[in-house]
Amino acid sequence: MSAELASILIKAERITQEQADEATAMAKDNKERFETNLVRIGAVASEDDVAELIGKHLKIGALRLGDVELNPEVVKLIPLDIARKFKVIAISKLNKTLLVAIGDPNNIYVLDAIKFITGLTVQPVISPQASIEKVIEDTYTDANGLSEIVSSMEEDSDLELVEAEEGPSESDLLSAIQDKPLVKLVDSIISDAIRIGASDIHIETYEKRLRVRYRVDGDLREMAPLPFKYRAAIISRVKIMAELDISERRLPQDGRIKVKTSGRTVDLRVSVLPTIFGEKIVMRILDPMALMVDMTKLGFRREDLGKFEEKIHLPFGIILVTGPTGSGKTTTLYSALKQINTVDVNIMTAEDPVEFNFEGINQVAVKSDIGLTFARALRSFLRQDPDIIMVGEIRDGETAEIAIRAALTGHLVFSTLHTNDAPSSINRLIDMGVANYLVSSSTKLIMAQRMCRKICQKCKEEVNLTEEQAESLMVPPEQLRNIRSFKGKGCDSCNQTGKAGRTGIFEVMPISPAIEQLILDKATDVEIRRVAIEEGMFSLRMCAVEKMKDGIVDIGEVFANTAVEG
Repeated sequence: MSAELASILIKAERITQEQADEATAMAKDNKERFETNLVRIGAVASEDDVAELIGKHLKIGALRLGDVELNPEVVKLIPLDIARKFKVIAISKLNKTLLVAIGDPNNIYVLDAIKFITGLTVQPVISPQASIEKVIEDTYTDANGLSEIVSSMEEDSDLELVEAEEGPSESDLLSAIQDKPLVKLVDSIISDAIRIGASDIHIETYEKRLRVRYRVDGDLREMAPLPFKYRAAIISRVKIMAELDISERRLPQDGRIKVKTSGRTVDLRVSVLPTIFGEKIVMRILDPMALMVDMTKLGFRREDLGKFEEKIHLPFGIILVTGPTGSGKTTTLYSALKQINTVDVNIMTAEDPVEFNFEGINQVAVKSDIGLTFARALRSFLRQDPDIIMVGEIRDGETAEIAIRAALTGHLVFSTLHTNDAPSSINRLIDMGVANYLVSSSTKLIMAQRMCRKICQKCKEEVNLTEEQAESLMVPPEQLRNIRSFKGKGCDSCNQTGKAGRTGIFEVMPISPAIEQLILDKATDVEIRRVAIEEGMFSLRMCAVEKMKDGIVDIGEVFANTAVEG
């Protein structure tokens, strides 16, 4: 929205073109919003001023959230995960109309999703995203097991870390991180995250607070605030565990931690990044127990699973899994490799990074900084007598062409692409420079997937969809018969979110003779999609609607994870 916003502000003579260019350039470097950088350079007084001007331009009104008192019950009409993900907050409810503050009022699909979730007419007003985020943090609460430990630290610990302007000395930190309450705190942060099935732990330093968040079922949840005065010691404790340099605070560092919990060993991949107020830590939890490698449990429709399993047992060809980051592509590939990992085949993988180790599979970690790219690893694989090759991602034409030629010379190749659906992957490969006749002859199956949050089965209830809601699903008429929908009310078991766990939705497209011919004829994505559906392909939207009718996901997940198909 930054280009549109800049144009509006310039036409209103609130900023100059030079100021817009400066704020845009800053946004590329510091990754902050365009309007935030306008405030930084003094072009505008506050983000509220920007919001008011945009509100007038869009004729929807603007709201300074600091001037209103919110009813927590109204706020929570929008589930916490939706509020956090899309930066939206419910302000007030009058009869059947819900007033909501949103940072990007042009995001119609978010407003539609809230309308379907709440069953109310949605009236948007614009507010700065930073203000919305603060209200979300202040209004929604997350209870967790860290509170008690934090309280005991404040009461019992003798630790007092006095920092100089340049930060505490190394000797101070080494002494501080041996403090038993602090050790217990860091251990609890990690063990609690593993216990609840989190995939990542974020420890973030701000000007006056230290925040910990867990990524659970794809969304970040804020936990109890950490003691701000121990920020340097907490970060140093993690760095020591990851065998990193605690005296280096200016450069990013990466390491690993291996912990034992509940009788099993769990690896954590640690990334430390210097920010303007201190260091931010992200720990990716690589828990073998959390990795679901049984394909029957990933969420496939029975027919689609049969198509996929048939193709992964072929002697040669390429199989592609597509979708955005976090859509479960790696899990699907691991599941396929586990099924075909037998003593009589040589399986080799190139991954960035290697997340889980598998007995019987030769795994190579790509290291682009020393020249070990996917393409180079793939060339070396072909001299290692492989039967099956997995390339973590096809990022460029060189990797794509080597992978496809390997598939044509007697190897079964698995890889991933970043495309929105299965049909568009064909032209993505061609755009990378691979000849269409090579794509048509080598590709055996393309599958797109997403991960959807499941309804909590302990508080699930059936809800009625209006005729308008049913029509908005944009699915074939035969699927609208007797359509049902469910949602989670929220309970202690699901932390009042109404969601528990995730499931996959899959768009499985085998490359049939008809589709091969379309590829040779350089057909459009729309033409390929039409033929694939005629041949029995269930699209992502169709798969999501089926799971909605079965009470597995709610209508909000359908709209959040799938697009209307033309």
